[in-house]
Amino acid sequence: MKDASANAEGKRAAGLAAAALVENGQWVGLGTGSTAAFAISELGRRVQEEGLQIQCVATSLQSRNLALESGLRVMPLDRVARIDLSIDGADEIDPQLNLIKGGGAAHTIEKLVHSMADRFIVVADPSKLSPRLGDRFAVPVEALPSACAFVIRRLEQLGAAEIKLRHGSGKDGPVITDNGNLVLDARFQIEDPLQLERSIKSIPGVVESGIFAARKPRSGDCLIGEEGGVRQLQSV
Repeated sequence: MKDASANAEGKRAAGLAAAALVENGQWVGLGTGSTAAFAISELGRRVQEEGLQIQCVATSLQSRNLALESGLRVMPLDRVARIDLSIDGADEIDPQLNLIKGGGAAHTIEKLVHSMADRFIVVADPSKLSPRLGDRFAVPVEALPSACAFVIRRLEQLGAAEIKLRHGSGKDGPVITDNGNLVLDARFQIEDPLQLERSIKSIPGVVESGIFAARKPRSGDCLIGEEGGVRQLQSV
């Protein structure tokens, strides 16, 4: 229970620290998940109490709804070509700051938004740190429903030890992404995150994977909320 409480406080500290980096007049990308939610709420507070003027794009319906409830101005993603800064959490982070994302099944739009950003800020608690990507978390793969059998076969050929169709919580049947696709969670022993990201993306029927190696935060732009403060994680 103490660890869970510490992790929650770490998420909050990291989210608030990231929101403090946002400047007046910026376009901001809003990630999805519990840690990103702290940043979104804090940006709403800054807008209401400090007069911060920003425009936002959201990576999911969930983050869009929270942003609107927080008083943020959210623009349609298809009207935006670049943004100044994006903020998001991660499910797993290795020492080189490669990421696995997609626990909330929003990784396709997250990768698009973070690729549009001049600066990509990752917020997390220490439980997300891992010596090697994939040791703790499967790689989410968003796939077209009609392509799932083929994609599973190709993932097996790439070395996936276990592949599961993600099922919903509180509903019968599989998780459906905001894009209308399915999510396959594939277990890999990952030696080269960038190469695996590229190989998965090359499979016909794959929309996107949850490996963020081609687009990862720069050294110092990964904020880890810990007891006593927030640490800027440096790439090794």
